[in-house]
Amino acid sequence: MNYKIIHELSKNQIDELFELYKNEWWTNTRNKKEIEVMLNNSQVIIGIENKNKQLIGFSRVLTDYVYKAFIFDVIIHKKYRKEKLGKLLMDTILNHPDLNSVKNFELYCLEEMKSFYEKWGFNHNLKNLVFMRKD
Repeated sequence: MNYKIIHELSKNQIDELFELYKNEWWTNTRNKKEIEVMLNNSQVIIGIENKNKQLIGFSRVLTDYVYKAFIFDVIIHKKYRKEKLGKLLMDTILNHPDLNSVKNFELYCLEEMKSFYEKWGFNHNLKNLVFMRKD
């Protein structure tokens, strides 16, 4: 495999994450300073780098290590999306040794991504739960 899982980002890779974010509608308003704060406050960081150490995939997890782990920002560079790197990210998160005791993993996604996440047992049948947000 020409890809490596990493758990910390170099300064260059933080810049590359910023570029990845700029190309997605759901992250294109993020700035570098806030991204650095976000990285410092995320309990689990999973990156994928290519043989040139370029960041080509990323995700992060916020967790209490017991009841909940919320997966955020599953993102793969457009050039590498046919390489099954999203699967590599998800497998790495769900098998991460620090998250072995977590009872519930959660995430939110667009409708067209439901079938991707269902492969790991995620479902949207949450009975009476409602997703809410305060901006």
